[in-house]
Parts: sequence; C-alpha cells; structure tokens
Amino acid sequence: MTLKLTKNKKNITHKDFEVVDLFCGIGGLSHGFVKEDFKVKAGVDFDSSCKFAFEENNSSKFLHRDVKEFSGSELESLYGKSKRKILVGCAPCQPFSIYNHKSSNSENRPEDKWKLLYSFSDLIDETEPDVISMENVPLLATFDNGKVFKDFIHRLEQKEYLVSWSIVNAQDYGVPQRRKRLILFGSKLGAKINLIAPTIENGQYKTVADAISHLPFINDGESHPNDRLHFAKKLNDLNKKRIQSTPEGGSWKDWDESLWLECHKKDSGKDFGSVYGRMKWNDVAPTMTTYCTGISNGRFGHPEQDRAISLREAALIQSFPEDYKFLEPNVEYSAPTLARQIGNAVPVGLGVAVARSIKNHIQDIGKIKK
Repeated sequence: MTLKLTKNKKNITHKDFEVVDLFCGIGGLSHGFVKEDFKVKAGVDFDSSCKFAFEENNSSKFLHRDVKEFSGSELESLYGKSKRKILVGCAPCQPFSIYNHKSSNSENRPEDKWKLLYSFSDLIDETEPDVISMENVPLLATFDNGKVFKDFIHRLEQKEYLVSWSIVNAQDYGVPQRRKRLILFGSKLGAKINLIAPTIENGQYKTVADAISHLPFINDGESHPNDRLHFAKKLNDLNKKRIQSTPEGGSWKDWDESLWLECHKKDSGKDFGSVYGRMKWNDVAPTMTTYCTGISNGRFGHPEQDRAISLREAALIQSFPEDYKFLEPNVEYSAPTLARQIGNAVPVGLGVAVARSIKNHIQDIGKIKK
C-alpha cells in the first residue's frame, strides 16, 4: 500500500532505510550507496567468487544464492525490523545485449535469463520495499516489443508503486566510459523518483588519461610488483605485431593486409571496426565488457603501451576507487573471472547517481508517518 502523508508526522532521512542488492556481483551498485552513506545490509548473487570483494568493500553480508530460488521471507529477514526497505538490482543483461539480440546461437537466447526479472518482480510482490531500483541495458525496453519490461512495470504499478525510468550514459556521471543504461525507480513514498541531473557539464567528460595515465608501465603478460591487479594478458607474437601496428585510437584498418584476419577480408568483417583497437587518451573509453582485457574483443588496447588494458585499468574505467579490494590476500585469482566481474559491474559512478537520486527523493518527501 502506498504510504500517505498524515498529521502524525516525523522527519525521516536515508538513515531510516536499509538496502539489499540483488545480483550484486562485486558491489559496484552497492558501493554507490555506501558512498552516499546508506547502510547496505546484504548482497545476493549466484557467483560465490564475488563474496570477498563485495563484503570487504561494503561492510555488508554476501549471500551465495540463486535469486530464482530466493524467497520473500528470506529477503525480508535481511532488513532490520524498524527499518524501511530499499531493494536494488541489475539482473544479468546479456540476454538483452545487442550482440545476443543479433545472434542465432540458441545459447544466447534470453528465455531463461529474462526469468530473472520475473524473479525480481516476485520478490518485490512478496516484500513490497518502500523503494526499488533496477538497472539494465536499454534494449530491454524494446526487446520483444518491450514485453518483459512492460510486465515488470505493470507488476510494480499493481502494487501501487510510482514508476519512473530513463536511459542514461554513464559518462554524464563522471564515469570515463560510454555506457548507456536503463535506470528504473519505483517508490511507495508518494511521488516519483527523479534521476539526478548529469554531474558532468559542457562535455568535460573524465577521459581515459584522467583514469589510468598515472599507472606504471607494464608489458603484456606482466603484473606490477606492487599491484597484482595491474596485470595485462600475454599476447602471442602475431597479436603483438598487430597492436604495434595500431596507432592511438586506431584499429585493424590501420594494419598492413598481411596482419588481417580472414574475417577482415570479408564485407561482413568491416562492421567490426573497433576490434583490436586502441583507446584514445583524451576521450572516454568504450563500454567495458566481460572480455575487456583482450584486444581481440573490442577497442581495449592501451592508448600507447603494446598490450590490452590491465585488470586495474578496467576497474578504474568502471570508476571503482583505486583502493577497492578485489583480491583476497595470499589467494590465487583467475584473471578471466575477475575481468568478467569487473565488466559486468554497475560502474560505481552510476551507482552513486542512483543512490543520490533516492536520497534526494527521501529528503523531498519530508515528513511522513514513521
């Protein structure tokens, strides 16, 4: 039931709310709330390898659970009895990515993965948090004529949430990366939530140079002795020649034809202009993906060093603080796993924008019945 303003009023603040993050990963969205001084009670994710980074950086509890099998009563138990509830989450967005939308591979079809959004709806129905937020790729709004997205909104409105949503670019919120995302809010506090205005004005975006130029030099296949996360994948001899032949901001189109892949010689291959590309120092980076530390997967070449970006550089481009702890001490880690986790994360800067929007909403509501 939607909360009503009454004569019996008492000021509330964001301190009266607790946050649970579904599909939390390593905590990019949660950390935005932490930076805005919210209490994040717990994160829930199917990937147990996210536990260390999530808990270490967010002073919060990580639950290794499949959201499809997570009950409303379990979710309810995570919140304090006297606290108001905020539920946020970024359901895995690969089913709605442009790549998978074009692919005919049955493994990329969204039928199973989109059920996660319905599971998200089920938990909202059962617990009715005061505020919810969902982040995903823009294609969700139009995929299959927007059916999944419309269903999500319809179920919120049936529970008397006031719903608002918009498509934003993370670069407008201080993230050194082009990354368009759909941000949805639902509130039972008597008004719609407005996403804060962009924090970057006049196109003065944070650039690749701003984010990573201070890091020390490393070769491909090396990690810096003082920073295990500053590690770049080893290139084979042919790919080493290819990156050496690629200028800043360039791609395979700058190579001698002897270095081309077979696909580049076909008309269809000309559509992939960013593959094997280098970033530009004075521009934002491209969208980080789960393969963002490989030069063959996009414009993920370092602007001047002959290698792909390192895990540390990918994390900084995702706007994780440099002191964010990803690696458990004295424990070996999988570079591909960590690249996937970093690429999948909600950029912390975008998480801050979501959290600040909700904080402003709570302040604007003012006095409501406690």
